[in-house]
Amino acid sequence: MQKFIISIDQGTTSSRAILFDLRGKPKFVSQMEFTQYFPKDGWVEHNPEEIWSTTKKVLKDVINKSKKLKGKILTIGITNQRETTILWDKHTGKPVYNAIVWQDRRAVDYCNKLIKQKKETIIYNKTGLLIDAYFSATKIKWIIDNVPKAKELIKQKRLLFGTIDCFLLWRLTGGTNHFTDASNASRTMLFNITNNKWDKQILDMLKIPEHILPEVKDCSDDFGHTDPKITGASYSITGMIGDQQSATVGQCCFEPGSLKSTYGTGAFLLLNTGNKIIYSKNKLLTTIGYRLNGKTTYALEGSIFIAGAGVQWLRDKINFIKKASDTEKLIKKLNSNSGIYLVPAFTGLGTPYWNAKSRGVLSGLTRDTGVNEIVRATVESVAYQTYDLFEAMKNDGLRPKLVRVDGGMVKNNWFSQFLSDVVNVKVLRPKVDETTALGAAFMAGLKIGVYKSLKDISKNWALDKKFSPKMKNSKRKTLITGWEKAIKRSLIT
Repeated sequence: MQKFIISIDQGTTSSRAILFDLRGKPKFVSQMEFTQYFPKDGWVEHNPEEIWSTTKKVLKDVINKSKKLKGKILTIGITNQRETTILWDKHTGKPVYNAIVWQDRRAVDYCNKLIKQKKETIIYNKTGLLIDAYFSATKIKWIIDNVPKAKELIKQKRLLFGTIDCFLLWRLTGGTNHFTDASNASRTMLFNITNNKWDKQILDMLKIPEHILPEVKDCSDDFGHTDPKITGASYSITGMIGDQQSATVGQCCFEPGSLKSTYGTGAFLLLNTGNKIIYSKNKLLTTIGYRLNGKTTYALEGSIFIAGAGVQWLRDKINFIKKASDTEKLIKKLNSNSGIYLVPAFTGLGTPYWNAKSRGVLSGLTRDTGVNEIVRATVESVAYQTYDLFEAMKNDGLRPKLVRVDGGMVKNNWFSQFLSDVVNVKVLRPKVDETTALGAAFMAGLKIGVYKSLKDISKNWALDKKFSPKMKNSKRKTLITGWEKAIKRSLIT
């Protein structure tokens, strides 16, 4: 009988479930996109019930497929869009407000107030994070302050908070288990990464009651079992990890100094720093990479808010392409970028700028500019933003020689080569590109003994293609100078 691990990968634009064999090969994928809501400039929301219904549907698809394959499901792992915030009633399970998405900027003014009160050092030293509307803490604060139902439920000790992993676990276990893992907790701006506890000083500062928060577990742990009414049979859930940390595990970046970059809706570089907490002087974030058996592995992270979301914008908002894969064909028709640059600051800029008020800029337009040039500028912008992250690492004294990449964008060979050229390091793309989902499967399998150790997990990583820098230094410098000029325009607010 074949044996499988299911990974639920609940992302920013779609919910997916993947059936993996024990060597980490995907055997079946079910995926459903869901609605993005933009109620005001800089606001981004999801309907929690739609997240739940799409997750339930793809999970059932995968369970049914395993039956057709006459296989046995050993366990389930969950990975998720991080920072996205849901508050719900623990008696009814109903959310009090839409999910406020990680990209949402509504708490910018409140963040500026905290900065003026000189709270940055306290929060940075405890959480490794900068004060920014990106993280869950100020989203929780906004809901508590602006949704009357939330205030009412707090008084009755009926309100619960969770990132998406936590909300899905609550629903999957029939409203019994209120847990998260250390990687997701470390993205809330409420979790002390030095002692691995919710930080009372920060909670008091933001007036967030501790009783709404979940219990924090290891990434590979016993999270409970699914309710048979939902999944037909009861399955154990033994892995939970935030999507970028999950991709780090899926890419087997277990050695200090190893680096991965994921190109999904946003793009995120994580550099494993082992058991050392390294604080960046160049606005990289310090975060928990993963926690196993109570031992924490830390990471430095660079965050790009718009990567694949830029391609989605080309497809859905301005109708330049019908599908993401069209970008490579259109770009290949051009010999150069013709001096066209797009800074996709649709929801502000992340690392190293952390400018919430910055907005998108398209520069260098002429009468000759057409669809192809704008498509190319959108795709190129992701490589330039990655260059900015590498420069921040370099200025912190870290010089990675190679990067393992994953996510939808790296299927585009032109982009992967251009990325290598711009950052001037080797780019390695793995055979299994579902690394985000794979990391959660590895964490789940580790708990039940399918994998004996991280070294054992590493045996499953295999190279698909290597991209090495080919661009002349003079050309690279010219392109980057053009990008830096465009960024300056975007930063003018």
